[in-house]
Amino acid sequence: MYYNGVYHLFYQYNPKGAVWGNIIWGHAVSKDLINWKELEPALYPSNPFDKYGCWSGSATILPAGKGPVILYTGVIDKHNNEVQLYAIPENKSDPFLRKWIKPKTFNPIIVAEHAMNASVFRDPTTAWWTRDGHWRILIGGSRKNRGMAYTYRSKDFVKWLRVKHPIHSVASTGTWECPDFYPVSLKGKNGLDISTVGNSIKHVLKNSLDKTRFEYYTIGTYFWNKDKYIPDNTSEDGWGGLRYDYGNFYASKSFFDPSKNRRVLWAWANESDSKEDDVKKGWAGIQSIPRTVWLDSDGRQLVQWPVEELNSLREKEVKLSKHKLKKGDYVKVKGITAAQADVEVTFSFSSLEKAEAFDSRWVNPEDICAEKGSKDEGGVGPFGLLTLASEKLEEFTPVFFRIFKAPHKHVILMCSDARSSSLKRELYKPSFAGFVDVDLSNNKRLSLRTLIDHSVVESFGAGGKTNILSRVYPTLAIKKKAHLFVFNNGTEHITLENLKAWNMKSARRN
Repeated sequence: MYYNGVYHLFYQYNPKGAVWGNIIWGHAVSKDLINWKELEPALYPSNPFDKYGCWSGSATILPAGKGPVILYTGVIDKHNNEVQLYAIPENKSDPFLRKWIKPKTFNPIIVAEHAMNASVFRDPTTAWWTRDGHWRILIGGSRKNRGMAYTYRSKDFVKWLRVKHPIHSVASTGTWECPDFYPVSLKGKNGLDISTVGNSIKHVLKNSLDKTRFEYYTIGTYFWNKDKYIPDNTSEDGWGGLRYDYGNFYASKSFFDPSKNRRVLWAWANESDSKEDDVKKGWAGIQSIPRTVWLDSDGRQLVQWPVEELNSLREKEVKLSKHKLKKGDYVKVKGITAAQADVEVTFSFSSLEKAEAFDSRWVNPEDICAEKGSKDEGGVGPFGLLTLASEKLEEFTPVFFRIFKAPHKHVILMCSDARSSSLKRELYKPSFAGFVDVDLSNNKRLSLRTLIDHSVVESFGAGGKTNILSRVYPTLAIKKKAHLFVFNNGTEHITLENLKAWNMKSARRN
C-alpha cells in the first residue's frame, strides 16, 4: 500500500529459517519501490484466532483520516480452519507504522458458515466502497472443486455479512486463493482507485489457483447493485485463461498508487532449487519487480511494464543497431555485467513466408516450447536473447520468439526456456511460454525487455503483453562469467533494429 508518502510491503515470512513454516507478516518500507528498509514484523501469531499462522490478506486505506486497516486470514486449529481478522496501526502518526494491534472486540470479524468449507476460506481483498453505503471485499474459496470468490459487505468495517451468492465462480478450477478485483480505464495507462465505477471502465478479476499453482484473470463488467461480475467473452474463464505472467509468478497483489495515479502489481516468485540450497544461502523466495498495469487499447487483455523508478538503477549503457542476424548467428553483447542487467531490444523481419505451420493439436504453449527449443531450426525464429550464458554455451537461458502460420492468422510464441540454464541436475527447469497477441500483417516487428538478476530472468514481450519470469541457477554463468548474446536460429534473416543494455547497480536494502 501507499500511505502518507511511504510504500509498505507486507509479505509472508518465516523468521526461523529459509524453509516453509512459522508464517508471520514481514514488513518493509520504501520511498520509491526500489530501495527498501526492513522493519520488525507487522503481524505474528498472538491470539487463539491466529495461533497457527498469520496468512495472506490486504490493506485498505479508510477515508476521513481513519488510516489503514489490514484484513488477513488466521488459522485457528490443527484442522486448518480459517477465519478473517483485522489489525490497525498502534500509532497512526508513526510514518513507518511499525506496530500493529489486533482488537479483540470484533476479531475474528468473519467466520465461515456451517455449510462452507472453512479450510479453504482465505485471503481477503482490499475493500471498495459502493453507493449503497457499504464496503465490500472478496474472499477466495471453493465448493466441490468449483472455485469461487465470496462477497462480504459492511457499513462499519467490523461487522460483515456474506452476500447470498459469490461474485463469480467457475466449475473444475479448484480453490481460488489471493483473489484480486479492481477497475481499469478503457483508455490510457492511468490507474484507478478501487472504488471507481462508471461507463468508461472495466473490471479485472484475478485468481491464484491452488491446484495448478498459477494464476489467471478475466476482464469484464461489475454490477455492484447485483453483486455480480460477468467476464467478457474474449478469453477463457478457467485454467487456460489469460495470465499476468506465464512463468514463476504467484499470489499476486495489486494496489492503487495515488502519488503517480497508477496501479502497481506485485507477485511472489518462489525458488526452483532444493531446500538444502535455500538453507545454505539463507533465504528463499523473492518479489517480482513491481509493475504498472493497465488495459490494452483493444480492451482484450492487460499490459504490464516495470515501474519507472527501476530506471534509477541503470548505469553504463551499451547499444547495438541495424545488425543482420542470419541462421545460426550468435552476437555477443559486450561491455555490460550480464549477470545484473536491463536489456531492451527490437527485432524486425521482412517476410513471414517461411513461418512454420501451426499444428492445430497444439494447445499449451509450454509444450510447443519444449518441443521446439531455441536450438531447433525454424522458419521465422527462434530469435531472441541468450541470457546468463557461459562463454562456451554450456549454460544459457534463452528468451525468444517463434512465429507460426495458422489457417487465418500468424501465431507468435514467446519462450523462456530454463532447460539449459544450469549444469545442476536436481533443479526444476521448465520451458515457460505464452502466446503473444500482436498483428504482424502491417508491422513486422517484435520487442523484448528482459531484466537479469543472477537467479532471475524477468521478460516483457511486445511492450508487456506477454510476460515470463524464470528462476534459474547457473553454475558457470555467474557474476563476471555471465554473458549475453543475441541469436537467430531461423532461416528467415532477422534484423536487430536496436538494442540497449544497461549495467544495473544494486538497490539499497537496510
